[in-house]
Amino acid sequence: MAGVGGAAGGSGWTWRQVARDPLLARAFHSCTELRGRFYLVGGLLAGGAREPSSDTVVFDPARGQAVQVGAAGGPRRSHHDAAPVAGRWLCVVGGWDGSRRLATVAALDTEQGVWEVWNAAPGNCPPAGLSSHTCTSVSDRELRVAGREGGTRTQRRYGSIYTLRLDPGARTYCYKEEGCHTASRSGHCAALLRNPGPHRGHQLLLFGGCNSAEPEVVGRWSHGKIKEEPPVAPCLMEQLARLVSSGQASSQGPRGLRHHSCSVVGPFAVLFGGETMTRARDTVCNDLYIYDTRKSPSLWFRFPCADHGLKRVGHRTCLWNDQLYLVGGFGEDGRTASPQVCILDIFVR
Repeated sequence: MAGVGGAAGGSGWTWRQVARDPLLARAFHSCTELRGRFYLVGGLLAGGAREPSSDTVVFDPARGQAVQVGAAGGPRRSHHDAAPVAGRWLCVVGGWDGSRRLATVAALDTEQGVWEVWNAAPGNCPPAGLSSHTCTSVSDRELRVAGREGGTRTQRRYGSIYTLRLDPGARTYCYKEEGCHTASRSGHCAALLRNPGPHRGHQLLLFGGCNSAEPEVVGRWSHGKIKEEPPVAPCLMEQLARLVSSGQASSQGPRGLRHHSCSVVGPFAVLFGGETMTRARDTVCNDLYIYDTRKSPSLWFRFPCADHGLKRVGHRTCLWNDQLYLVGGFGEDGRTASPQVCILDIFVR
């Protein structure tokens, strides 16, 4: 993919294709890294599709190869989210099954290669139904779930926050509604980031999914509550730092963006693509946004791109081996699914 996004001083970025396979062509799927593999679950195979896919595809980024998982009983889902649990299970949470929004959990045992239906534990207080929500791991067996719940006729004017506890031994899950509410969001992204400035700790931020350009804090943890992981992408972090040093900082992020991707790379949240709600035509985007939390207040950097071939919505990004990967999504027409896997190339002069 030859299109290049620019910045001041001759710096730039692009998505470079490293693999292509029809098995990967889908949007509004989940794509989760587990043990050096990307697990793609469900999604829509074409724009206007009424029923989501129930297949699971594993992509090996080291070999650039995709294979379909033969396990029966995979969940038919789109607009869901997924998270790894205990280094073995891939838990798929909520989503649209073609007729309704769900809050149930299905789990792929990646060691045994079988799908399991986990049951609700006693005391479970589930959402009315979830789609285009986010699930963020805050511990090995605990997720923070955020997003608007219910169908189009029953959606609340605010969003709810849930803690979802997962027990692989018992094959159970349990939702607990938190006391705080958020703006009504759908198609947003979430990022667990260190607090900006001198106060150590973490905060969970939501970006997009509504008309506001402001990120919203939906969780705070003091120092030591979130397990600190060593940097998994030191070279990419350095490249991002150099890229933002060549850009123009802003206190405001994108307004009205949804169904974009977001990956955390050290102190940066990297957002790409999505669909804007601020105009009626040409809604699919191809801008790269970087949210920099190294100082307080945190700053936004926008790096536009002129190449329409890079437009994506309903795609996913995954971090592995010091590279950020772009997988799937619909292109500029909002209907044609991309079979490509690309990595983010950054060059700074």
